[in-house]
Amino acid sequence: MKLFMDEQFLLHTESARRLYHEHAASMPIFDFHCHVPPAQIAENTQFESITRVWLGGDHYKWRAMRTAGIDERRITGDADDWDKFSAWAETVPRTVGNPLYHWTHLELKRVFGIDAPLSPANAREIYDQCNAMLREDSFRVRSLISRFNVTALCTTDNPVDTLAHHRVLAEDREFDTAVLPAWRPDAAHALEHPDSWRTWIASLEEASGIRIDRFSSLLEALDVRHRFFHESGCRLSDHGLTTVPHCRLPAEGELDEIFSLALNGKEVSPQQIDAFRLVLLTELARMDSRRGWTMQLHLGALRSVNTRMFRQLGSDTGFDVIGDRPIAEGLCRFLDSLDRDRQLPKTVLYVLNPRDNELIASVTGAFQDGSIPGKVQFGSAWWFNDQLDGMRRQLTAVAGLGLISRFVGMLTDSRSFLSYPRHEYFRRLLCSMAGDWMEQGEVPPDYSLMGAMIQDICYNNAVNYFAIDFKTRSSV
Repeated sequence: MKLFMDEQFLLHTESARRLYHEHAASMPIFDFHCHVPPAQIAENTQFESITRVWLGGDHYKWRAMRTAGIDERRITGDADDWDKFSAWAETVPRTVGNPLYHWTHLELKRVFGIDAPLSPANAREIYDQCNAMLREDSFRVRSLISRFNVTALCTTDNPVDTLAHHRVLAEDREFDTAVLPAWRPDAAHALEHPDSWRTWIASLEEASGIRIDRFSSLLEALDVRHRFFHESGCRLSDHGLTTVPHCRLPAEGELDEIFSLALNGKEVSPQQIDAFRLVLLTELARMDSRRGWTMQLHLGALRSVNTRMFRQLGSDTGFDVIGDRPIAEGLCRFLDSLDRDRQLPKTVLYVLNPRDNELIASVTGAFQDGSIPGKVQFGSAWWFNDQLDGMRRQLTAVAGLGLISRFVGMLTDSRSFLSYPRHEYFRRLLCSMAGDWMEQGEVPPDYSLMGAMIQDICYNNAVNYFAIDFKTRSSV
């Protein structure tokens, strides 16, 4: 019987162990998609307790606690930090088979040096030990980032954001990690939420200095903000979509009519929302192309399906699910419309439904143009797929239908500064799969060849693909 999560964790062959320890383990991290708050990095926050840094905002853990029968008061409610941590400790032994079980213990081990499985029996001891360590300067946010050799990370930012915290970080040459914004303009086409959309339009007017009274002025205001983000070091956009709409492109007059209906609080049909969204997505992609950005599309989430809890807690609180809408035709028509005009930017596609893995892997091959390696990427296993079986399936699809050697690799997609061991988790699995190929004679026993490929997937491919100079925080 093997020891629990020892140094050979997930590395079941000698080839896997060599690939990981000699090639993958020491590679830096470029975390090109995450949700950590830039304010906490700029302010070099010191957390009062492990509850604040570990459980706050983590809807993965919240879902597990609810399933384990924990009352909401001890999850997102007014319980104190110890009570919430205790609730998580009660839940952890029940998470066997869920990636949370591995993530929890990797994070305790790599951040705090704690090698014991968390349970109610040792919860108080671990809570007190972690809190004592968090009071040290070496456990402030920037130190937590630096200890995992993160050369750069990209946050997720609203187009109306001032990016003040990013400017502070860009000017601070004592902190080696580049912290760059990423453009998330979902609010611009969220006509299905009319009240919040109108409020956001007013915020965009203020941020851009442009009066927005028709579709063309909306585009003008977005372009002003897009340029501002570019000047602030942004080189990636990110879009969260259930699917890319598959509909007829409306004329400009129709777009103005839809815009006017929404702005004046009148009913907009689902067909009109789809048409508006498709045109706006196309124009936003063209902005990305003009400025040399990468466009990321996160496809397939059906969000906030529990109305009662959405009203109580809002979005991003653990009540989203995998959607099952068709995605191929609308996505391909969208990519093709951009490619026909030579305005398709570098693109990373993520899917939430694992049934779509081979579909997306095949789509990426249809829109490569030889300009750069892997121009259109199948992004890493996302959200509900970010576990051993999901990552294997995604990697298998990339390898079988594309070129895994050009894959840009892993990201945290996390709101926690303790999540960087997820890169280790991914790297161990990657080396395990590649090691199996070597052991079974499916690839040569050439550690120079395979080791270089592993290092590329872990770090080098992303650095070359996104083409960001981390020292100057700008495009190469």
